[in-house]
Amino acid sequence: MNTTAKLLAPLTKGGHHFRNRIAMAPMSRRRATGDAMPTDNMRIYYGQRASAGLIIVENTAVAPNGVGYQHNPGIFSAAQQKVWKQITDEVHQQGGTIFIQLVHTGRIGHPANQQGLPTVGASNVAAAGMVGIPGGNHVPLPVPDTLTTAGAAAMVQAHVDAAIAAMEAGFDGVEIHGAHGFLPAQFLHPATNQRTDKYGGSIVNRSRFLMEIMEGVAIAIGKEHTGLRLSPFSGLNDLPTYPEELATHQYLAEELDKLGILYIHLSDQSVNGQPPIPHAYLEDLRQRFHQLIILAGGYTPATAEARLQEGLADIIAFGRPFISNPDLVERIRYQLPLAPADPETFYQGGDRGLIDYPTYQIIKENCGLADDLQPA
Repeated sequence: MNTTAKLLAPLTKGGHHFRNRIAMAPMSRRRATGDAMPTDNMRIYYGQRASAGLIIVENTAVAPNGVGYQHNPGIFSAAQQKVWKQITDEVHQQGGTIFIQLVHTGRIGHPANQQGLPTVGASNVAAAGMVGIPGGNHVPLPVPDTLTTAGAAAMVQAHVDAAIAAMEAGFDGVEIHGAHGFLPAQFLHPATNQRTDKYGGSIVNRSRFLMEIMEGVAIAIGKEHTGLRLSPFSGLNDLPTYPEELATHQYLAEELDKLGILYIHLSDQSVNGQPPIPHAYLEDLRQRFHQLIILAGGYTPATAEARLQEGLADIIAFGRPFISNPDLVERIRYQLPLAPADPETFYQGGDRGLIDYPTYQIIKENCGLADDLQPA
């Protein structure tokens, strides 16, 4: 019996043909150089995983002061854009579809990781926690400089410019990172948004920064090439849940539906000890937003299929299973065991733990076993 019929079925939307409903979730692997330059092993890494219906590339900074963590890539220079073009060419040669997640980390960063530039945020409220900097040290997250009204508008434009650069680099679309406590989420949250200008106060005003990004990107590259990641109720990066959170996300869903972007991608962090996204919220979102919904957060093939069959999602994103299973789609198709990943190499290791995980077929050949794979 095929228990993943819908998960493995193709999907066409907005001019995109997804050959299955399995997305590779964006995951920071921190293999970029110190100046946020993507590297050739990233080309191999994403090319190996091109059988996913959709690859969403790791969060990639739209500006030098938005890098946040060491060795995260950027797309704010022509040199970076050139390397990304090699990566998208590789995925397309393998028949894949590839979006890039664009991020500004805001207060979750440090000048030492941002070419010496000041860390900025919606307001001058520091996040709890430490961040790694060059030299192997970990230091407290700094108090960010508050973006002026003009500075916030410039950050909106940085996202738009990065989206244009991404399309020129061959990406099929972009995903704006509005989740996980990064800059757009810092504008949404009343604890980190203490502003009195047009970007502060009411739900509408606190949503303005994100909505200006979404509108600007949709106009610049097309709404059918534009997605958004959100993480309602997640509590990540020192942003706890707040009384207006549900109303804020309901407002966003309705406005994004009017805008007609390709998808909303929800990140559920319950596998990491954070509150789950309530089932009732997913049902409500489906009524308010009528484009694609992508869900991520600890799914198995069986639970992914169940969500699709419920009609609460159109695509399911898998994260860590893709790290150690470049052929994850084939393993799901044939109900093959999944290889475990090495957490020690999630964020370091060069090629090790990035491009050296073998496919199941290679493992069989090395063991001298016959090719007897049959669809589930």
